[in-house]
Amino acid sequence: MGRVGVLLLNLGGPEKLEDVGPFLFNLFSDPEIIRLPFPWLQKPLAWFIASRRTKKSQENYRKIGGGSPLRRITQAQADALKQELQALGQDAKIYIGMRYWHPYTEEAIARIIQDGIEKLIILPLYPQFSISTSGSSFRLLEKLWQEDPRLQQIEYTVIPSWYKQSGYLQAMAELIAQEIDQVPNKEEAHVFFSAHGVPKSYVEEAGDPYQQEIEECTYLIMRTLDRPNAHTLAYQSRVGPVEWLQPYTEDAIPELATNGVKDLVVVPISFVSEHIETLEEIDLEYRELAEEAGIHNFRRVPALNTHPVFIRALADLVVDALTAPSIKLSQVYQMKKKVKMYPPEAWEWGITTSAEVWNGRIAMLGFIALMIELITGRGLLHMIGIL
Repeated sequence: MGRVGVLLLNLGGPEKLEDVGPFLFNLFSDPEIIRLPFPWLQKPLAWFIASRRTKKSQENYRKIGGGSPLRRITQAQADALKQELQALGQDAKIYIGMRYWHPYTEEAIARIIQDGIEKLIILPLYPQFSISTSGSSFRLLEKLWQEDPRLQQIEYTVIPSWYKQSGYLQAMAELIAQEIDQVPNKEEAHVFFSAHGVPKSYVEEAGDPYQQEIEECTYLIMRTLDRPNAHTLAYQSRVGPVEWLQPYTEDAIPELATNGVKDLVVVPISFVSEHIETLEEIDLEYRELAEEAGIHNFRRVPALNTHPVFIRALADLVVDALTAPSIKLSQVYQMKKKVKMYPPEAWEWGITTSAEVWNGRIAMLGFIALMIELITGRGLLHMIGIL
């Protein structure tokens, strides 16, 4: 089989407060996060948004210790996976490729080439597929593969999503059960699944399977849990003026309180590592929201991190992929892409043809305003009181 490698894909996160600005720039430079009618506007707009959001984001990261623990946790997962694979009789080198921060995917690929890997398993640390998470990383990898003849010599396979994997479901059920068992009246605890949201247009226009996979995953976890508790699925992290998948977490929690729920067990279903959206958004913002609404017993299920059952699940995925028919990046890309262009997120309004014309005009006006501000220090946005 030759030298085996496993490439773990994840989002990445700023490790220090001074990393926040560059991280946001990288994030908003991705056309799968912001879709603009003119590609040459991408980086100027990314800089503009990042510069306006850096201070607020730094405040949030300061609340959780000054940076994201994502790299450290992902490295721990990689180390644990290597040991688990060895225990199963499979030697493999584990690589980490982050989309928006170090170690970047490009850095991991350079090391894979240098190490002479002959068989590569590409494993996203997103249980459910979305065009904005796994899909974005896959498209980057496909571009790298097309540009580098050395990569074309490597036999590889992709694991697009794995939310049905039995070990993953068991690990989630165990963590949820632990929190339910801390509630005095266990059967009254309401299990609240909070998934990272995506714009509704991703699902309806681009055919993103994310919502379907999240809903099925929730069902499978509850079936594995095998408890009588009621449950709810909602979506967090919404930004911008467009409609996202509903219900929104910030709306669903007060509604549950109105309906008499007193004990809430919150499950971060789309996250396998602790990071800003679990440690700050759920633990601080949503906890405060719940308490204000009258839910005083707010328990949050920890992320999987290096839970041994979860690590064994990842190892099983790798071992199975080594013998299964290969899935290529181009296959995943074509299978998930249902329209010519992926729809916009927060910074493009509308999806009709006429709206696209106005989107371009709005983007142009925004760019002109940005240039005026850079030159004069008091641009149009200051003049009309937006900034």
